[in-house]
Amino acid sequence: MQAYGKGFAKVYDIKWSDFAKQVAPFILDFYATTPIAQENKSILDLCCGTGHLAMHFLEKGYRVVGLDLSDHMLHYAREHARHYIESGKATFIQGDASNFTLDERFGLVVSIYDSLNHLENEQALRRCFQCVYAVSDGYFIFDLNTRRGLKRWNGIQVDDSDDEMLIISRGIYDGLNDKAWMKISGFVRMPNGLYERFEETVFNTVFEMERVKKALLDVGWKNVYFARIQDLKTPSSHLIHSNPKHTELKSDQKQISPSVSFS
Repeated sequence: MQAYGKGFAKVYDIKWSDFAKQVAPFILDFYATTPIAQENKSILDLCCGTGHLAMHFLEKGYRVVGLDLSDHMLHYAREHARHYIESGKATFIQGDASNFTLDERFGLVVSIYDSLNHLENEQALRRCFQCVYAVSDGYFIFDLNTRRGLKRWNGIQVDDSDDEMLIISRGIYDGLNDKAWMKISGFVRMPNGLYERFEETVFNTVFEMERVKKALLDVGWKNVYFARIQDLKTPSSHLIHSNPKHTELKSDQKQISPSVSFS
């Protein structure tokens, strides 16, 4: 897993925050109806990026801990949540999703926007699941990019839709190694009015859905299933065979039935 730089963090904060805003209501609508939500109001936002998902939870009265490897991403998250940090409702920590420990237990752990695809291999993914299991008192919801989705990375895209930035994305899917890379470069206007060049290489690892499910079961989760983000309560077993472009993962209560869902 890699830490992203200052320019890319700003681009991410502006251009790629909509996904968090789209999925947050579905996640919270699911969690708010569970018994554990009445007992544990703490949420861990794993690979929290610039904090837009965390902000949705904070605005609904939950306490949030955000963890991300990139200090530049966390800079924006802390700026967005400054009021909640000052009141003790939010904390943002620099850390690796595959190697972290926290003293707090969370009713919900969530990781979105294909963040776990950034782990380099299945061993790192398993370590992540173990870390999450150790701090979870309830549910684990995450998504993954699938092979079909990553094959769409092949090609070049140019985004010059506004005066704030120019983004050039060059993607390639390596079917032999089940990896995808996207080199993202361009210019972004910084607060001082000057443009700063940025360049990042984002990589994703393909994880087989059945092996992801097995890894969760091996760690200790018991009720593991795939579901669409629009309906996290209903298992959709056909998703594991239909090779969707994108998959949402959910895991629920450890004491009752931890689960996983994809959509």
